[in-house]
Amino acid sequence: MEAGFYNKKILKNINLTIKENSVTAFIGPSGCGKTTLIRCINRMHEMTPGAYSKGEIHLDKTDIYDPKVNPVMIKRRIGMVFQKPNPFPTMSIFDNVAAGLKLNGVRDKKIINEIVIESLEGAGLWQEVKDDLNRPGMSLSGGQQQRLCIARALAMQPEIILMDEPTSALDPSASSKIEELIHELKKYLTIVIVTHNMQQAARVSDYTAFMYLGELIEFGETKQIFGSPMKELTERYISGKFG
Repeated sequence: MEAGFYNKKILKNINLTIKENSVTAFIGPSGCGKTTLIRCINRMHEMTPGAYSKGEIHLDKTDIYDPKVNPVMIKRRIGMVFQKPNPFPTMSIFDNVAAGLKLNGVRDKKIINEIVIESLEGAGLWQEVKDDLNRPGMSLSGGQQQRLCIARALAMQPEIILMDEPTSALDPSASSKIEELIHELKKYLTIVIVTHNMQQAARVSDYTAFMYLGELIEFGETKQIFGSPMKELTERYISGKFG
């Protein structure tokens, strides 16, 4: 696919297959198009004035850009976690997780309660907050806030979660918890992560895509990309010779 803003092309000739129940890391220097690409995957770029895309993205056998496809349904199937934790500032821990459910018409309090608990457990946060669910979400630590945002995404029961540098604003201990969580989540989700931390990509991902100047330079199993890259540009980036 291709994508850009107004007449400026940011992505070009992107073609790859992301495997189900795996972690795929996108690496590359700043400005190479990683974030633009994952925003295209759940049609978030459409919220940006002047943005455009060409091509197809298939989720199972459905082209998510087919005019007959409802973008709201795509966002339910493909969740997003951002670089900076962004809990809803005026909401409690419970309401942060339940917000999407209520917005989508779920009214049964028992069902909402069950999903909130399951989501907090899935995000590895339940034991830390179970006795204080009415506490403001913003009162949590940075790492806990990010896991709260992951719980909020999980509550919509997505098939895929996109993570845009989810640990860049966190300390090493909080980052480690997020990485452990990613390993657990891939048992039942497909995860795509953008990261500038190549050590993190090597630790958490099964597959790695290296991007440069809006193009996909190399894509393959992480151990191959980091151990014996096929392209000289990939080798130079991974060895720290540029970027």
